[in-house]
Amino acid sequence: MERFSYERSVAVSTFTSSLASSNSGRPGVALVSISRLQSLCETVAPRYTGRARFFSVREGYGAAVTALQAYVDAGSVDVVLAAGSNGAYLRDNLSVPVVMVKVNGFDVLSAITRATTTWPGAKIGLVLHETISHELADLSAWLNVGLKQRAYRSIDEVRLAVAGLAAEGCSVIIGPGMACDFAQQAGLESVFLYSLGAVEEAFERSVELARVSRQKESKRVRLNTIVAHLRDGVAAFDDAGQLEAVNPAMLNLLGLDREQDVPAQLTRVVGPLLRETLEHDMPVEERIEQIGGRALIVNCVPILEQGVRSGSVVTVQDALVAQRIDRSLRTSQRPKHLVARHHLDDLIGSSVALERVRRLARAGAAHDATVLLSGESGTGKELVAQGIHNASRRRGNPFVAFNCAALPEGLIESELFGHEEGAFTGARRGGKPGLFEIAHTGTIFLDEIGEIPAALQSRLLRVLQEREVMKLGSGRATPVDVRVIAATHRDLHALVEQGAFRADLYFRLNLLQIELPPLRARRGDVAQLARHLLNRSALQYGLSGAALERVLAFLTPLFEHYAWPGNVRELENLLARAAIYLSDSAGEEWQDLQAVFPEFGRMRQTAADVLGAVAPAHAAGDLSARRSPTREDVVRALEQAGGNRAAASRALGIGRTTLWRLMRD
Repeated sequence: MERFSYERSVAVSTFTSSLASSNSGRPGVALVSISRLQSLCETVAPRYTGRARFFSVREGYGAAVTALQAYVDAGSVDVVLAAGSNGAYLRDNLSVPVVMVKVNGFDVLSAITRATTTWPGAKIGLVLHETISHELADLSAWLNVGLKQRAYRSIDEVRLAVAGLAAEGCSVIIGPGMACDFAQQAGLESVFLYSLGAVEEAFERSVELARVSRQKESKRVRLNTIVAHLRDGVAAFDDAGQLEAVNPAMLNLLGLDREQDVPAQLTRVVGPLLRETLEHDMPVEERIEQIGGRALIVNCVPILEQGVRSGSVVTVQDALVAQRIDRSLRTSQRPKHLVARHHLDDLIGSSVALERVRRLARAGAAHDATVLLSGESGTGKELVAQGIHNASRRRGNPFVAFNCAALPEGLIESELFGHEEGAFTGARRGGKPGLFEIAHTGTIFLDEIGEIPAALQSRLLRVLQEREVMKLGSGRATPVDVRVIAATHRDLHALVEQGAFRADLYFRLNLLQIELPPLRARRGDVAQLARHLLNRSALQYGLSGAALERVLAFLTPLFEHYAWPGNVRELENLLARAAIYLSDSAGEEWQDLQAVFPEFGRMRQTAADVLGAVAPAHAAGDLSARRSPTREDVVRALEQAGGNRAAASRALGIGRTTLWRLMRD
């Protein structure tokens, strides 16, 4: 009779090499037993070798934990199969799932039947893990069996249970392997409690659980590998706020010490964000936080699984890195004007001249013919070009704007037509597409076409005729589908007569011509346009309704009498200046305002007279005297200015001609 000692683990941990040496991609199951259960496990294991790898461990309790931990850490073991108190101990001390071989009612009745058949009339002792069966106690009389039960939770309790049953006259012990071994040591008969069916059922559960665990672990490792290579900091927390995962970038960005308690450090920093997300049930997105002397962009988003919150993920990004990326994107997306933002309805005004522009622009937008926009600088030629594009069938496709006067001749050619790698010194590696290629299927707007060098006019003419471009350094032409809109403030017909502009290019461009009127030719639109521009910029300049009206009232004399040499661009400039100086400057001296707004001094004399009649309400001094100065006022002003008429005129807020007329009268 073999004797066993359970005071300490004496068997050596062994691994069934024939079962474990095959495909390492399969999940691993450790079979842990220190008694008779091992033989049943080794009988069942070969049936599952195609689905899992099995490791046989003949140690128990603490020794088994020590033997298994290295393999658990290495990822070789995904699930442990054990039984009884040994299994309960492993479940409490290992990080992997432990599947218990469960004893069911059929196993107990089968063991009792074997005991009563083999040893008729013998008293039977039943040893069960954790609890006894009260139902079985009620059935013992009906079964005509002298049955006594004991429960155990440890090895010592198994020994005591067997000894107690022997003292009560039990000659047969039914129980786990340890109970059977102790019974043999005491000279008693024994019946092993676990059946082959119970072990097979435990194997089935173990293999399936190991497969699922291996899949989850594989996904976790893959995700951790991806997150570890992110430059943004990422940390995941469970619903209780406990740290589950964190990548190195998070520790670097927050300046945490890896040698200290990382979860505690991290919780101190991001704990307020986690609580805020939990309390308000709302994510924290793109918040700027100063942490460790560094500006960080912080996000905290709840993790939802099947509609139930299961945790939170915190991400951190260096604000300086975000700024560099933004600058890089802005630079790499040149040319900038790939989108037309304006429409023909953005032309403000109801004058006859402007209505004519709208009508011609809509007619031109219905066709792909080349359009030539002419007019003084600042009249809105690019706005009309964008409006034509957005009113055409090409809307939604690229709108590329290029100023022909902005670059030297060599760069203009490279920008418009592109170049191959090595075409010239400093050429971009890999070459560069030209603006005509970039504008393919869309519209290209050639501003200041009258300034294009003569050497490039022939190349541009060929593009317009053949609808194909050839890059610098390339021998192959590339077809392009582009609608061309050109603009100029110069008289191209006069340039053709002077020989400064090719006649054939002029006639190719001048298919549909639209002349934009200067602002002075549509004075009735100025007030409406000014109000629209101020309303659009009210937030930028902090204009209240009263301040807006004050600005418009101040500039009203200019609307009717100023020549507007800079057209709409000059009007925008003047409105911005007035919004800045007049929004809260009710006490400014009128002569100081004249220095800020020299446009009033450049008005013709009739405008100056009107200005004197409607001097702003905030002009300093006696308003009636400033509106209608008398001869005595003029004499007094001349005396104070030492006879300087210009200085006297400025002091009175009138023109020198008006001063001369008052002196003459």
